[in-house]
Amino acid sequence: MSTDLATLVTSLAQRARAASLVLATIPRARKDDALEKLADLIDASHFELLEANQRDLLSPEAGALTAAARERLTLNESKLRHLARSVREVIALPDPVGTVLEEFTRPNGLRIRKLRVPIGVIGIIYEARPNVTVDCAILCLKSGNASILRGGKECFHTNMALGALIQQALHAAGLPADAVQLVPTTDRAALTTLLKLDTLIHCIIPRGGESLIRYVVENSTIPVIKHYTGVCFVYLDAAADAAMAEAITVNAKASRPSVCNAAEQLLVHRAAAERLLPGVARALTAQKVQLRCDAASAALLDRAGIASTPAATADYTAEFLDYIIAVRIVDSLDAAIATINRDGSSHSDAIVTADEAAARRFLAEVDSATVYWNASTRFTDGFEFGFGAEIGISTERLHARGPMGLPELCSYKYVIEGNGQVRG
Repeated sequence: MSTDLATLVTSLAQRARAASLVLATIPRARKDDALEKLADLIDASHFELLEANQRDLLSPEAGALTAAARERLTLNESKLRHLARSVREVIALPDPVGTVLEEFTRPNGLRIRKLRVPIGVIGIIYEARPNVTVDCAILCLKSGNASILRGGKECFHTNMALGALIQQALHAAGLPADAVQLVPTTDRAALTTLLKLDTLIHCIIPRGGESLIRYVVENSTIPVIKHYTGVCFVYLDAAADAAMAEAITVNAKASRPSVCNAAEQLLVHRAAAERLLPGVARALTAQKVQLRCDAASAALLDRAGIASTPAATADYTAEFLDYIIAVRIVDSLDAAIATINRDGSSHSDAIVTADEAAARRFLAEVDSATVYWNASTRFTDGFEFGFGAEIGISTERLHARGPMGLPELCSYKYVIEGNGQVRG
């Protein structure tokens, strides 16, 4: 790697660290002012943003993308309006910085407070997802963090156009320009350098496919918050309502199959399979979803005149990100829970049932970041949770789990006030 590239990336991180120390104490009103200016700029810049996005879509890199990845890369008027709306939703959220998490006084008179503070500098590594540029910038800014954004080469022009608007908004609000920086090269060597700057960058969040995330984890000396895959399950319990089972399963699988919260696996209780599965299967096939079935579900669907494909063993742990779902019949709630905990990815899993006791067991015993009773897995999203946007979804056990909003972008520190106490 060239010395010039290493120097460039290190300089970005040094300037981000300096900006983070300023951002940590900036009042909410000034941060919100910058966000309001950004929302207005997005609304006023549709033509320029769509033009930049079209340049990316016509590139050889975009031509090599899967249909799912290309869909994520593509901007349109509706997506841009949603982007501006998400900025305004973040403005309306409370500022997490300075929140008192705990407060107590020791017998010796020391007053101890546990305060929420920014993490510092956050690096976000992502692929063909231009919305991530804005989502991550605004969440980091609102929570007092500096951010370094490194998008994929297939999205370079779109990201740079959005980055220019962010810089305009920061300048107009009088905030440090280095509060949000885009790595201005797609050279993989720049990423390698970035991932080693653990004295300047405090957290890395990768957004993209499993191969990108594994590369980041294997090469980073900085803590990484992540999820590798979204192998999400819908389980239709013995007491499931048929109409609800159909609506939830179709939404979870077919509303947007390219995203990590889409259902990839369908489990059906044996006692209800004859009643539930044919209707659900017909609704899925009407949406062009291919059914990859175990022997029991294939035989049942064959009797009902519904086509299916035999499942391979690998299908039962697969993240298809496509119009494909693996189907299995299970003997009990216990079997469903055990199957999800063994074959899932701890992301998002749902039970459909009218049996509250069964639902409560599922919610308690399925070891995933988000669990649902009678609702689609597609709601695992910061915007849907009321976070305005999300910086990522974590299936980790430490610090953050599930969709990450403003509080998850904060750490804490202890502030102790005394009147001359010394330790004996």
